[in-house]
Amino acid sequence: MRSVHFLLAFVLLTLASSIASAYDPSPLQDFCVAINDPKAAVFVNGKFCKDPKMATANDFSFSGLNIPRDTGNPVGSNVTLLNVDQIPGLNTLGISLARIDYAPNGGLNPPHTHPRATEILVVVEGTLYVGFVTSNPENRFISKVLYPGDVFVFPFGLIHFQLNIAKTPAVVFAGLSSQNPGTITIANAVFGSDPLINPDVLAKAFHLDVKIVNYLQKLFGGNSE
Repeated sequence: MRSVHFLLAFVLLTLASSIASAYDPSPLQDFCVAINDPKAAVFVNGKFCKDPKMATANDFSFSGLNIPRDTGNPVGSNVTLLNVDQIPGLNTLGISLARIDYAPNGGLNPPHTHPRATEILVVVEGTLYVGFVTSNPENRFISKVLYPGDVFVFPFGLIHFQLNIAKTPAVVFAGLSSQNPGTITIANAVFGSDPLINPDVLAKAFHLDVKIVNYLQKLFGGNSE
C-alpha cells in the first residue's frame, strides 16, 4: 500500500515539475529592456535584455502621444501603438498602450482581434459605437455607445471594433495586457493574405460569388504569387 502511495506522489510531483518548467507566470527580475545585440545583453525569460545597470529613463518613456494623428485613409482611423518595439522597457512586463484617432462621421477601427491581449479602452473625445462578438456557437454581439469618460473592455482574442458616430473627431486611449498584443484585422487577413487564399474557399465560406471574392482580394492588395 505504501508503495502505491509513493508511486502516486511521484507521479504528482513529476506533473507539477513539468508544469512549473513550462510556464513562469512572472518576470524573473525588475525589468528586461529588450536589445538586439546579444553581445551587450543577458538572456532572461526568452529574450535578450540589456544589462540592468545600463538601463536609462529613455528605455521606459515615449513622447508625443498628445499629438493628433492623420485619419485620412480609407477607414478613417489611426492607431498609435506603444508596445515593446517603441518602449523597450515594456519587455516582460505584459502591458502596452495605444492612442486611436477617428475621423468625423464614420471613422472606423475595423473588426479585428488581438491574439495575445485583452483591451480596455477609455474615450477622451467624441462618441463611439463599439462592440465585440463572442465565440462559437453563440456568436453573441455585445455593443454600446460610448461618450467621453466612458470605459469599455474587449475580452481576450474576440473580434471587436469602434465606429465614430459623431460629427467631430474622436480620440481614445487603450491599455492592452501584453507587451506585444498583435492585431489581426479580419478583412485584411482574409482577403489580403500573402499568398491569397483560394477564392473557392472564401466564396463558400462567405456565401459569395467567386467574382466578388476576386474583387475583394484585389481591393485588399492580396498577393497571388
